[in-house]
Formats: sequence, structure tokens, C-alpha cells
Amino acid sequence: MDPTRIVPDDQIWAAIQEECAEVARNEPLLAGFLYTVILSQPDLEDALSYILASKLDNTTLPALSLRDIIHDVLIDDECIQRAVRADLQAVVSRDPACPGYSNPLLYFKGFQSIQAYRVANFYWEHNRKPLAHYLQSRISEVFAVDIHPGARIGKGIMFDHATSVVIGETAVVEDEFSMLHEVTLGGSGKEGGDRHPKIGRGVMIGAGAKVLGNIRVGEGAKIGAGSVVLKDVPPHTTVAGVPARVVNLPPSALPAHDMDQAFDPSVPIC
Repeated sequence: MDPTRIVPDDQIWAAIQEECAEVARNEPLLAGFLYTVILSQPDLEDALSYILASKLDNTTLPALSLRDIIHDVLIDDECIQRAVRADLQAVVSRDPACPGYSNPLLYFKGFQSIQAYRVANFYWEHNRKPLAHYLQSRISEVFAVDIHPGARIGKGIMFDHATSVVIGETAVVEDEFSMLHEVTLGGSGKEGGDRHPKIGRGVMIGAGAKVLGNIRVGEGAKIGAGSVVLKDVPPHTTVAGVPARVVNLPPSALPAHDMDQAFDPSVPIC
């Protein structure tokens, strides 16, 4: 997206409505859909609850019931409201294929799956674990993104493409994180307890990487595509390979913002 079109958080909903109104004028076939989902809704939370409920709808819990379940969380939890907006900002500022704020909300399953996880996590934390597990199952079926509702995920998160993402129960992901499809933040065996990775702020993980066990990936680290990470990763280093090893230093302090998948092995490690 053109950086000049980035707006403050409190203007995101107005930007979404403006974008959708323009699309409705230029593409009449979508006008009814956009009116129902966006243009007739009073705010971002109502629109998001409508979208997620429509996606997760099935015979066990139809869309009307799901919308109440989701809407109650979105309108009551200010932390989730801030996280939703931070995630939108992350996508529009990091993904060159994103033309505006409405596209992640309407079409990007990486963004949608994270917000659905946030609802499941709310119910997990409020001792409604059967409902949280049910939502996890539907999220996995619909989006091909399997995040345990007990995992803890910060804000400013981007899952690019997102298909086949797996995040385990005791995983922790801090703010300003980016990763691509087919990434696993999983356990390394059958052990119980605290068994999943802890990912620092600003980390970027490339497509197909597997980070396994109760290990720490330090702030500002970068993990190359297809890598298997079994040991702690120092902050502000790039690791790659099977098993992964330090290969160089990221070009910036927060690789998640750059989304640069390449690395130069000739760069010396300080």
C-alpha cells in the first residue's frame, strides 16, 4: 500500500467505508455484498463480527449465534479492539499486495484467522474452554490455521497467506511479529507443561519454518524459509538451515517490518 494512505487507528473504519463505497460504485456486482458487510455496519467491531460469523457458520452453531458470541467479545474487550487495529496496520504497511484497509478485513484469511483466535482465547481465559476448543476446530477447518486458544499472541501481527500455520498451547508471540505460510510453533515431543516456543518482538519467520520446543527466539531475529529451529536464537540474528544455525545479521532491528526473505551469508557476524 502507498505509505501516504496510512491513517491513524481512529480513522481506520472511515477509510474502510470509503474504500468499499468506491469499489461498490466501480463494481456493481459487489455493491450488495459490500453494503451488507461494511456500509450498513456502524463500526469495525460489528463488521468484523459479521464477517467472522459468516465464515465460521455451520449447523452446530449458525451464523446468528456465532455473531453474538464474537460481537460480545469485540465490543467489551478494549485490548482486542486495539489489537485488531494494530493487525490491520501491520498488514497494510508490510504487504505490498494489500491495496487498502478493507482488503484484509474482507478477504485475507491470515488477518481473519488471528481475530477469530483472539475470540477463542478470550473464552479460554474466561474458563469457557469447551467453547474455545470448538472455535479452534472451526477456525482450523475454515482458514487452515490451527492456533491453540491457550497460546498468547500480541498485537501488530501479520500472517502472510497463512495456510498450514500451527501454533501450540504454550507458545508466546510478542508484538510486531510477521510470518508466512506453513510455519509451525510446536512442541518437540510428548512432554507436557510449557513446551512451545517463545517469540520475541519484531521477529520474522519465513515460509515453511518449524520452531520446536520451549525455546526462545530473541527480539528482532529472522528465521529463513524451510528452517528447523531447535535451540534458542539470539536477538537480532538471522538463522537458517536444518538444523538452523546463525548465518548473519538482519539488515534492520525489526525484520518483521521489512518482510525481507533473503539473506547474504557473506555478511560477517559480529
